[in-house]
Amino acid sequence: MANNASARKRIRQNERRRLRNASRLSRMRTFIKNVEKAILSGDKTAAAEALRAAQPEMQRAAGKGVISRNTVSRKISRLSARIKSLAAAA
Repeated sequence: MANNASARKRIRQNERRRLRNASRLSRMRTFIKNVEKAILSGDKTAAAEALRAAQPEMQRAAGKGVISRNTVSRKISRLSARIKSLAAAA
């Protein structure tokens, strides 16, 4: 257990940050799921629109340090490629 005031404060700060980061990560995942649903439905315009909405949220999570910038770039790239392949299949 924390034994001095600064350690107790650090515990409080860490808990607030953990909750904030969990919220940001959950929000980002929700946006990604919306893109996945649109891709599975086969509607290219809806998928592209969902990705356009998800990108800023993903970049924001990376900017806040919740997730790595490279991870976000990889996810956006893979989602974009899947959306692009919808046009070839259709």
